[in-house]
Amino acid sequence: MKSWLRPILGAIIVIGIVTAGLLYAYWDQAVPVAAMALNYLRYSSAPAGTLETEVAKTTTAPQPSAPTASAAPEVASSGTEGDWPSYNRTLTSNRFSPLSQINTTNAGKLKVLCTYDTGQHTGFTSGLLEVDDALIFVTEYDLFSIDPATCREKWRTHEDYAPATPQGVNRGAAYFDGMLFRGTQDGRVLAYDFKTGKRLWQTSIADPKKGESAPAAPIAWNSLVFIGDAGGDIKGVKGRMYALDAKTGKIVWEFYLVPKTEGDPTRGPEGASPLNTSTWGNTLQGVPINGGATWTSYSLDPDTGLLYVPGGNPAPDFAAAMRPGPNLYTGSVVVLDAKTGAYRNHFKIVPKDWHDWDVSSAPAIIRTAGGRKVLSVAPKDGHLYGFDLATNALLYRTPVTRIENADVPFSAGKPVHFCPGSTGGNEWNGPAYDPQTNLVYVGEVEWCTTASLMPAEKIAAAKPATPWSGEASLNPFNTWGKPDPIFDWAGWTYAVDADTGAWRWRAKTNYPIQSGMTPTAGGVVFFGDMGGNFYALDATDGRKLWGQKIGGAIGGGVITYAINGTQRVAVATGLTEVLWPTEITTAKVSVLGLE
Repeated sequence: MKSWLRPILGAIIVIGIVTAGLLYAYWDQAVPVAAMALNYLRYSSAPAGTLETEVAKTTTAPQPSAPTASAAPEVASSGTEGDWPSYNRTLTSNRFSPLSQINTTNAGKLKVLCTYDTGQHTGFTSGLLEVDDALIFVTEYDLFSIDPATCREKWRTHEDYAPATPQGVNRGAAYFDGMLFRGTQDGRVLAYDFKTGKRLWQTSIADPKKGESAPAAPIAWNSLVFIGDAGGDIKGVKGRMYALDAKTGKIVWEFYLVPKTEGDPTRGPEGASPLNTSTWGNTLQGVPINGGATWTSYSLDPDTGLLYVPGGNPAPDFAAAMRPGPNLYTGSVVVLDAKTGAYRNHFKIVPKDWHDWDVSSAPAIIRTAGGRKVLSVAPKDGHLYGFDLATNALLYRTPVTRIENADVPFSAGKPVHFCPGSTGGNEWNGPAYDPQTNLVYVGEVEWCTTASLMPAEKIAAAKPATPWSGEASLNPFNTWGKPDPIFDWAGWTYAVDADTGAWRWRAKTNYPIQSGMTPTAGGVVFFGDMGGNFYALDATDGRKLWGQKIGGAIGGGVITYAINGTQRVAVATGLTEVLWPTEITTAKVSVLGLE
């Protein structure tokens, strides 16, 4: 080797070692920056948004009608009919708005009237609230209150803390009795004064050193705030659900969503539970019971006082053989007594999960035109489920996105391509119900994944508090499998008969759909896609009434409300985070209406 090359190579090696050391030391900070740079390149050739609608040939589209007494839209526990005071508007999560000023005859004249820019590049998945003349939303560190008519900032409260993971997300806030509540990425629940943003109390429900966080959107009822911990993909994390006193933050009850074992902490009085280790069967050393965390939001039936909790995936995510049995209560909707936390029932949705197919979004509790009380559930496995709550019987299981190789087992050294992927199906915004059409609307992701397993010994040897999927990849961005190339994806909106499960119409977009779905009494259903395209469709047949790109990726709240007697629509845009190759732009909230 020539003598002049030696110092150059030495300098390169030293720089490489220093860079690697800095990346290791500041991994949480480096991941989002590297992901943003990578996604900027991946998104540089993004196509314009497209939408195609198909009406089922076996039946005619339903005709709009006035709601029957049994199917009348529920009014949320706080606010008026013109408000949106909870994550899914109502505690039962039907998301239907009785407003009709924007309707099928004039929706084509929608315009963006104002926009609020947070100035942050972040995983903006926040649901939106509108109550008492304020529009409320959340980012990882901030809580915002803006004017719902003009987008003028009323107040903004910032929190400084070290997050448990580099995924900077938060699903939204809850409102109750002049207070706001939110979770944080370091496992706390915080309460604020609604008018001023002043913090009132804080309570820890999770340990960020273990990788636990609390990004879910709480719901509030009867002076209780309900929220659980997230992080079920991380080794050593167990899902739990909590009720906190709204005035003081005191933990009223705690419920473990997977079996509690020796050494697990107790943070409050335990809700009665029949759960034990019999449905797991973990025998290999280094493979603890893991998962079942919650990370979106919840539903509650005020008539029965029952809380419906979506339970996430077991872990290691892809290594099913290392955790024999159905792994209760992962992949389930768990029903608890809201006042005591006592177990009442569960619906096992994903019988055995090895695809990271969480039951993640809040289910909808609906009263159908046929008179049934139905639990409508859309997990990540690509199906829409309907359960008769009078008998707990499964009424239907309707495919609502691309399904491929769902039954093929995983093994070391044999990659499997499966759909929906580990980021496919229905993610954090669940189904919506329109009593005028008797249709359930659900937005879906079609983005497939290829995964291969590590040997069992390597999976067991993983360190606690680290991502634990069992996937054999050296690429840290493929921890949950390798997704198909960007733009080899799509989104679906399905409109499904709430009584029979038959689809009436479906619309396919060229970008995944993860936003909230919002049907209204005006016969319009609103939603957005990950290309930043926002749509208003005819609720009866899926006909496009309006559609245009209004900002960055739409992965958060889509709501409608009345302010000063005028109907408005608010949309959260600008989702930028590790798992999704989207346009790099700041998080914004846009308000649309008719001029």
